[in-house]
Amino acid sequence: MESYTEKILITGALGQIGTELTNRLVEIHGAENVVASGLDRWQKGITSAGYYERMDVTNTQLVRQVIKDYDITTVYHLASLLSGTSEKQPIFAWKLNLEPLLHFCEMAKEGLIQKIFWPSSIAVFGKGIPKENVEQDVVLNPTTVYGISKMAGEKWCEYYFDKYGVDVRSIRYPGLISWKTPAGGGTTDYAVEIFYEAIEEGKYTSFISENTGMPMLYMDDAINATLKLMEAPKESLTVRSSYNLGGMSFTPKELAEEIKKEIPDFTIDYKPDFRQEIADSWPASIDDSIAKKDWGLTYDFGISEMTKDMIKNLKVKLNKN
Repeated sequence: MESYTEKILITGALGQIGTELTNRLVEIHGAENVVASGLDRWQKGITSAGYYERMDVTNTQLVRQVIKDYDITTVYHLASLLSGTSEKQPIFAWKLNLEPLLHFCEMAKEGLIQKIFWPSSIAVFGKGIPKENVEQDVVLNPTTVYGISKMAGEKWCEYYFDKYGVDVRSIRYPGLISWKTPAGGGTTDYAVEIFYEAIEEGKYTSFISENTGMPMLYMDDAINATLKLMEAPKESLTVRSSYNLGGMSFTPKELAEEIKKEIPDFTIDYKPDFRQEIADSWPASIDDSIAKKDWGLTYDFGISEMTKDMIKNLKVKLNKN
């Protein structure tokens, strides 16, 4: 274990992953050792972290100052523009999704910070690879702005580790499902929206066609995997671009069937939009055996456990009990 006290900065701390990751890091390290940052103005209860900084991650000078002010040792750099939104603002997406990562790597190279977590995505995959059981080392051929920026980021992570020994760690997240925070503009968002609509309206129109399988992960498993990777000894890691994470794979039709077990009158129809093309370019399932071997990746939730947990918690959240 590290001999120093970890002081943690989370960028994008108010987002879908950031909110829940912050809570867990506070439980582990104490609120006084966790600094959250985001674009929102501070208000009471905005985060469980001990400190909150309103910060644009592309403002390198401000980011440096925050790192120095709080003696930050570890950065969880989550701020990014997701797949659906990136297609509408490609130049801004490239800048936001890549430049701050490089600046954090530079700060680590200078010894200002010790360790970085940066999320990649299944969006790095693309045409010309098998749809099923995609291995760790395949040719990356993304077709979206988001995927291109993530692929470039992976190579930068690998470069900074190989060249300068920078300890930057990464996971290729599949679609993430959570009841606590709404999704934020991704292609897999249907798998979160469907639960809200099922409970509130009893029906849902999916923007992904019924038989399109995509890898998904329940947020509890995503957070556990992230923390497990970050706690692993440096020498046990063999992948310095980004680790495959498979989770579970299902289609909108299969998810609807699971929901019907809990809400029998639920109905679904399909009107694919521009996100269908993005989904078609992604794998249907992922081989994550290297993550299991290197740092003990495990999952607690399959499709039925997740469905039950989502509906139970959302009913409480939406006062629909």
